[in-house]
Amino acid sequence: MRRKEFDMSEQAEQIEAFLQEMSFGVLGTNGSDGWPELTPLNFVFANGVIYFHGSIAGRKMKNLKADEHVTFSVAKEYAIIPSYFSGAELACPATAFFKSVVIKGIARPVSDLEEKAEALGAFMRKLQPEGGYAPLDASDPDYIGNLKSTSVVRIDIQELTAKYKFGQNMKTEKWDKVADSLCRRNEGMDNETVAMMRSLCPHAGQSDEADDV
Repeated sequence: MRRKEFDMSEQAEQIEAFLQEMSFGVLGTNGSDGWPELTPLNFVFANGVIYFHGSIAGRKMKNLKADEHVTFSVAKEYAIIPSYFSGAELACPATAFFKSVVIKGIARPVSDLEEKAEALGAFMRKLQPEGGYAPLDASDPDYIGNLKSTSVVRIDIQELTAKYKFGQNMKTEKWDKVADSLCRRNEGMDNETVAMMRSLCPHAGQSDEADDV
């Protein structure tokens, strides 16, 4: 069961910002042998849909031709939280803070060259923001061949769930210990993790007495 304090599914702006930030996800398709198949791939979120690209042939394209229902997931781990950050002697409190989005949708190949060019242009702006290339244009003869030979798939989102876990369920004393320990460790994304804790936890900076009111 998804704990409601971690559920971000109704926060459209935050979810969109996360999907715009990330460039790598995992596609789940239904294999012909009855086994689910997972494919890590680059993606872009544009115009309210997910796009990915690749070769016209391949296992995922074969799977999609047989069944267009897919699951797509994106996740970002911010920090490992050791059990001793909260002063516990047992291992149980050890955890990780992260963001994740899981999408169920319908995946269909894009045939329209203008939509292909728009999607691939979004890829380039995301993965090569410094430019250095001719803008993708479906009417440009230098691009037409590549656009026709490249498979672009659009996932129309049917259901989306998002989970952001940053200590929202912690009591104030434990929350303070974890935040302080992250600040003192100061490695990797620890500072960003504390910032997320402060933005998402309603009791951040409050006293234990305030929690009991």
